[in-house]
Amino acid sequence: MADPTIYYVRHGQTDWNAELRFQGRQDIPLNRNGQNQADENGRKLAKLLGKAEGMRFIASPLGRARETMERVRTQMGLEPGDYETDERLVEISFGDLEGITQPEIKKSNRELYYQRKRNPWTFRPVNGESHEDALARVREWHCELTGDCVVAAHGAIGRILRIYLLGLDVREESHSRFAFPQDEFCIIRKGLEKWV
Repeated sequence: MADPTIYYVRHGQTDWNAELRFQGRQDIPLNRNGQNQADENGRKLAKLLGKAEGMRFIASPLGRARETMERVRTQMGLEPGDYETDERLVEISFGDLEGITQPEIKKSNRELYYQRKRNPWTFRPVNGESHEDALARVREWHCELTGDCVVAAHGAIGRILRIYLLGLDVREESHSRFAFPQDEFCIIRKGLEKWV
């Protein structure tokens, strides 16, 4: 299939999301609001896809994405644990920034804070990776898809996939800073997106 359709669900909210804390590879669980968001996205997918016969379900290996996928599948009337994981969908690493809030960075290191604001696509934290770095693995994952799928992953990975599939200009600030919602999912394929 040349242009598979991806039903992309960002994991539900965690306490670190609510605190504006850099999360990255830290395995922070969903909070109650995040569980409700995942359940609601599952109900919406069930209305749209039924039981999605023949469709692959793929999640990031991090716990918050896996719990989101399991809750989605439960709402769709499917066996919760019957899905794949793919390391290439893991969230980008924020390196030494993980666990720190954005206001804390602004207070302690204004230069670093504004460096990230000025260059969100290429900004690479110490011991971390940039969006640009992660594009290679996201592209590789996408090129191997052979059919439509439901994906549960992360905000930065969704942003990268969106930029790649829609051919968006990374220099346009609104694209590189796009806040991927947790209470909606995106139907996306090359050149097309729709939010539900």
